[in-house]
Amino acid sequence: MSATATSRVHFRTCNLCEAMCGLRIELEGEKITAIRGDDEDPFSRGHVCPKALALKDLHEDPDRLRHPMRRTATGWERVSWDDALDEAAKRIHAVQKEHGRDAVASYLGNPNVHNLGNMVFGPELVRALRSRNRFSATSVDQLPHQLVSYFMFGHQLLTPIPDLDRTQYLLVMGANPLASNGSLMTAPDIRARLRAIQQRDGKLIVVDPRRTESAAIADSHIFIRPGTDALALLALLHVVLVENTPRASHLAAHLEGLEAVRELARDFPPERVAPHTGVPAETLRGIARDFLSTEQAVCYGRMGLSTQPFGSLCQWLINVLNTVTGNLDRQGGAMFTQPAFDVVGGPKPMALGRGSYGRWKSRVRGLPEVGGELPAAVLAEEMLTPGEGRIRALVTMAGNPVLSTPNGPQLERALEGLDFMVSLDPYLNETTRHANLILPPVSPLERGHYDVAFHVLSVRNTAKYSPPLFQPGPEGRQDWQVVLALQHRLENLRRGRPSLRQTLKYQALTRMGPERVLDIGLRMGPYGARFHPLRDGLSLAKLRASPHGVDLGPLQPCLLGRLQTKDRRIQLAPAPLMADVRRLRETFPEGAACEPRDGELLLIGRRHLRDNNSWMHNVAGLVKGKPRCTLMVHPEDASRLGLVDGVAAVVTSRVGEVTVPVAVTDDVMRGVVSLPHGYGHRRQGTGQRIAAEHAGISQNDLTDDRAVDLLSGNAAFNGTPVKVKPAEAPGAPATPAA
Repeated sequence: MSATATSRVHFRTCNLCEAMCGLRIELEGEKITAIRGDDEDPFSRGHVCPKALALKDLHEDPDRLRHPMRRTATGWERVSWDDALDEAAKRIHAVQKEHGRDAVASYLGNPNVHNLGNMVFGPELVRALRSRNRFSATSVDQLPHQLVSYFMFGHQLLTPIPDLDRTQYLLVMGANPLASNGSLMTAPDIRARLRAIQQRDGKLIVVDPRRTESAAIADSHIFIRPGTDALALLALLHVVLVENTPRASHLAAHLEGLEAVRELARDFPPERVAPHTGVPAETLRGIARDFLSTEQAVCYGRMGLSTQPFGSLCQWLINVLNTVTGNLDRQGGAMFTQPAFDVVGGPKPMALGRGSYGRWKSRVRGLPEVGGELPAAVLAEEMLTPGEGRIRALVTMAGNPVLSTPNGPQLERALEGLDFMVSLDPYLNETTRHANLILPPVSPLERGHYDVAFHVLSVRNTAKYSPPLFQPGPEGRQDWQVVLALQHRLENLRRGRPSLRQTLKYQALTRMGPERVLDIGLRMGPYGARFHPLRDGLSLAKLRASPHGVDLGPLQPCLLGRLQTKDRRIQLAPAPLMADVRRLRETFPEGAACEPRDGELLLIGRRHLRDNNSWMHNVAGLVKGKPRCTLMVHPEDASRLGLVDGVAAVVTSRVGEVTVPVAVTDDVMRGVVSLPHGYGHRRQGTGQRIAAEHAGISQNDLTDDRAVDLLSGNAAFNGTPVKVKPAEAPGAPATPAA
């Protein structure tokens, strides 16, 4: 497209999911005319998914809030930024002064990790609250990964990444990368990358209770009963460690606990676990043999494994399997990134915390903190249960826990009883409708972007900075500016007077902004001038001059240099994980097959390529098409229960009940039903017109807040026991849902 006085082209990274696809955005004046993939982006190579087109719609969305709003007895009213920030700080301070620091909680949602400013300065506000009641979307997603990395490698973000572009055997468990675009495995154009494995005579094996989009293109798909993946992994380790000899690797002299793991696996031969998992013993043996005989192999597990009662065991056993087959920190196996902005091994001011475990526990249920956070599954009970330490106020940042955490109706009741709530969010949604104040930031296109987190999780080392496409208006505030302003006010109120030191710090941070912090981190990182004094190292200026991004090469063996355990050894048998196997044994005793209780089915979630949790359903282009909020039911279960395709059914769990259309399909295994995640936009008092027109139902009106992985506290959405029956009017069509 030729440039004229009114036309221009802007290159940036899409920040709507993990894939980091490069975009080419064409404009006439200040109006976006086209968004397509950037062919010159060295990582995504022109690929783009449908979500990227939503950037225009999100920016122009008339439902997006553009000014601070205060809830009153007669409705919402506009308020100035100064008044809103002053009121928020005073009311938070008042609650803490009367009831203690822990009376105010914070909840950070998924969009924060896609936001450079919040990644850099968001922790400032959380620290300013000085409360132990910190919550985030981490504990309804990937917390087992982080806990296991902390135990095994000494840092919660030393997460092994499948070397997707060089592996010959990819074993996928409880993951659907074609719908998620990766997920803790940043990989744009994931379909092409998976196909490439097969084109070089490799294999893709998917183990999942549902025949997902990824399973449909795999060489083999194997059904497994929800919640039993840890048993299957122990059986694989039995074949590798007990029936065969583990493969040596360059890490052999740095392993601690190999014999302990071998003895543990001895008690789990495939025949022992087959009745529980539903996977034949010979199938498990075949996978293990293939894994051992393939020169470059890797096992990868995600949401289906993390969000179950044994999520931490699953992620631990995957790491052990990759290690003892010689595939950890090895080309084609599970490797570690060396990101340009290094939050793991970089300078202390840039690095995120190594992690922690059990320094304190939740007040009501006694679940441990992990990495400074408590599980989101306890958030509601900490508000509803009387007594000292009860949560009485809440600060949310870009989160919608009513739809994204278990037992949403209970959390709604809890939010209604708070003394005060403030939300940093661009929408009036199912959660923020309970707030007293909403502080809306600018759109993603009005801020600079660098993927701090997803370069750490990428299948290739790259770096890319995207400047703002549009400048915010005079009333616009970036998230980080709101965070620092609120933090500054809280600190002054706590001191009882303005503090010169605090004021100077606030002014300095405001002048720096996230870009200056990014520049310092790049210069001091592994590709910056600090390590390349004789040539031009990486800097923000260099990234600005490279709008398509910079390719820093494939992943390289580097674990021994990045390992952060105290003894500089890989801990294969951490005591808390070894001890948790007892709970697994007790849940699935030897010789007893798994049988449904009283006709119960097991509910699992699912995701669509056009979704990212609950926050993109106000974009017409992403919710159009066939209804997605349907209950997948196996034909034999449908026949037994009298369910009819397309007709409504009532689904009941311990915590709730929903009515939803049935989709009869053999894409789910017998005894399993599936609902999508992130819908349920039927609540009154929200301000998202399109989402309300495609409301669907919330899976989390059924999931159980009491069901968690006891080790990490991560919510156990996967495998929720439910009962299903036809709706009261047989043959009547279900309420339309999307």
